[in-house]
Amino acid sequence: MTSIASFLRGNDREFFDLFERAGENIVRAAGLLDEMLAEYPERRALAPDILACERVGDQITHDIIRRLNQSFVTPIDREDILQLTSALDDIVDFTEEVADYLGLYNIEAPMEQAQTLAHLLTSATVEIAASIRLVRGFKDISEHTVEVHRLENQGDRTVREAIASLFQVGIDPTVVICWKDIFERLENAIDSTERAAYILEGIVIKNT
Repeated sequence: MTSIASFLRGNDREFFDLFERAGENIVRAAGLLDEMLAEYPERRALAPDILACERVGDQITHDIIRRLNQSFVTPIDREDILQLTSALDDIVDFTEEVADYLGLYNIEAPMEQAQTLAHLLTSATVEIAASIRLVRGFKDISEHTVEVHRLENQGDRTVREAIASLFQVGIDPTVVICWKDIFERLENAIDSTERAAYILEGIVIKNT
């Protein structure tokens, strides 16, 4: 028997299909950046593939907003749909900016901390994608979101260490500025995974 709460939420599951596509896209984008930095500059040619992910993310965002505007009743709160869409889109946007800045600044070799952050980002996106699949049925996602929070904390520590290392005596100020920009975007990408985790946690709580 269908509950009143379920009826009020609506039965339109296309939103979950779109969110799962977005989850797959953030994993692909982060994985490409991880691979790019692990073997940079040999793999700098992956930058266009990451840009392609950013464009896919924009299209998914457009499809979600279009669907939202066409729907009278939604399976989860409209505000949650908008916030989750924004967080997932931010992950890909910041990821693409890192790849773009590596080329824009003519980076010749990666810093170890950047490689670490790209790997943390990839791991966090995998956890977010797993959470999204479970949210379709409003199942427990705590195992995945707790891991995202842990990865974000590790990312914060790595960024602090990386930026501190840039201010050592003898480092070209131009290099400092370039890498600071890159580290900040890596941090923003990882922070966006945590924001997505908080939103997903809220969705599960509201609907169980």
